[in-house]
Amino acid sequence: MSAVAVFRLPLTTDLSGFVSLLQRLRVPHRVTENGGEQVLWVPNPQLAEDIRSLYQRFPEGDPSYELPAPESTAYVAPGFVQQLRNSPVTASVLLLSLIVAGITLFGDNLESLSWLTFLNFSVHGDYIQFTPLADSLAAGQWWRIITPMLVHFGILHLAMNGMWFWELGRRIELRQGSWHLLGLTLVFSAVSNYAQYWYSGPTLFGGLSGVLYALLGHCWIYQMLAPNPIYRLPRGVLVMMLVWLVLCISGLVSMLGFGAIANGAHVGGLIIGCITGLLGGALARRNR
Repeated sequence: MSAVAVFRLPLTTDLSGFVSLLQRLRVPHRVTENGGEQVLWVPNPQLAEDIRSLYQRFPEGDPSYELPAPESTAYVAPGFVQQLRNSPVTASVLLLSLIVAGITLFGDNLESLSWLTFLNFSVHGDYIQFTPLADSLAAGQWWRIITPMLVHFGILHLAMNGMWFWELGRRIELRQGSWHLLGLTLVFSAVSNYAQYWYSGPTLFGGLSGVLYALLGHCWIYQMLAPNPIYRLPRGVLVMMLVWLVLCISGLVSMLGFGAIANGAHVGGLIIGCITGLLGGALARRNR
């Protein structure tokens, strides 16, 4: 197989530290001068993607950096404790979800629940009376746009959403940074909550699933434009999530006894996630 160019840099860029790192990791490579630029070459496209990711993290080299297996160039996840340290926003969102589940008793404590839902409400006998969103926002309750993502209505609901948020959130946090994930999570929650409200009207809804579909769409489109081993998801995961979305929209999942599904939040989340993935991926591709 012919060599693949990893990147082209001006001759003034000092690559000595990074080249030393590649040599210590025993990564096959060579650097040539071509058209007034220095070009780093590796044997195959897969290795090129991993080396680009490594250069983004250590452009000047890092004498302390080590690979678990020098002969492997695939992304290898660190241990659980280290993942927690690397993913503070992901872990914090999951911790807040656990705390809210305990305070609201998974939605059974209506008094505490009413402070976190998209629409404030009060119970009158067998009926629920909702307060218009405009009134709540005028009273300064802006948190309602975001907090429904922390509300879950059962341990299985929380466990499934928590598992997928951990899987997708920490990928974005590792690749793009904690502040980036925090901003995306807040935007995704606001958009998916508004989409669900527009779709279903005044109802009780909550959970991280709208944010999850946004994270999925973000990783999916971003990876198509700027491939990176951290964002590489098994094809079966994407297919399964999209098939599940179609089954939910069809009403089959609700008929099987899974309860009401926030289809508006799922679709709205997927759309906004694809948009941010398109913008972020295009920017990363241009910078590369």
